[in-house]
Amino acid sequence: MLQSHRPLLGAPARRRSQRGVTGRQNSAGWILSLPFIAVFLTFTAAPILISLVVGFTDMRSTDLRNPFQVSFVGLANFVELFGDQRFLRSIANTAIYVVVGVPITLVIGFLLAVALNSGIPKFRRFFRAAFYVPVVTNIVAVATIWQYAFNARGPVNSMLELVGITGPNWLGDPSVALAVILLLGIWLNFGTAMVLYLAGLQAIPEDVYEAAALDGAGRWRTLVSITWPMLRPTTLLVSVLLCIFFLQVFEVPYLLTDGGPLDSTVTLGLFTFDQFGFGNLGLAAASSYVMVLIVAVLSVVQFRLLRNKDR
Repeated sequence: MLQSHRPLLGAPARRRSQRGVTGRQNSAGWILSLPFIAVFLTFTAAPILISLVVGFTDMRSTDLRNPFQVSFVGLANFVELFGDQRFLRSIANTAIYVVVGVPITLVIGFLLAVALNSGIPKFRRFFRAAFYVPVVTNIVAVATIWQYAFNARGPVNSMLELVGITGPNWLGDPSVALAVILLLGIWLNFGTAMVLYLAGLQAIPEDVYEAAALDGAGRWRTLVSITWPMLRPTTLLVSVLLCIFFLQVFEVPYLLTDGGPLDSTVTLGLFTFDQFGFGNLGLAAASSYVMVLIVAVLSVVQFRLLRNKDR
């Protein structure tokens, strides 16, 4: 019987060989990642750091040609922000937008997902696509339609007149303009919540529902005690995504009302945009970082409240 004369590798040699293979794999991974890393550092990380520095300066748009003549002002921009009544109004409007809009959008998305997941299979795909259409619809076209619909003499008031109700000038009345903005925000986002909840519902094993049915659990008890608790990770994802959208909302108030009337619909994103337009780059950068801080705090709070208690 022939025997191989090749010496067997000992444990140290095998470890060196494995380290060599791992090192080559790591090197290949870093090389393939270099294009993305370069783009990320150039167009994401660098602007973030630069804007953070700008937030502590008195830079204006006229200083862009001579940025080294800009002086640091410390926290002066942040102090000025919290003394600005329009900024405080934007925070109040954004808070209303988030506190009211996120729960309503989340609940609508959840209920639609439950209905479609257990509805008639023949029409399920049609309704999924129909409810998701607002998410992918062009925001400019949507805003134009809503401006027409909620005009003082638009279709909404015409329908209200049929039942004897005189509708207000929706986008020109400070007391109701924010409600229209909020309604459009909900309409634009409940499709995203619905799709994510549908994915979560389809990941729940059927055995769980069969066991609940054998124990005599009805639909309501199953929904409350099984479906909703098992969708906790999905709820966390949906809640965080909706909070980020509603906090950063800009296009909706900008296109419908431009923050009016009387700043009743100005949001934090719109205020920051206006500061850039006015040339107050330091103030705009500070305002944007206030927004980042709010998003971070709310995300941490949601992770604490909605994370799985078993982990």
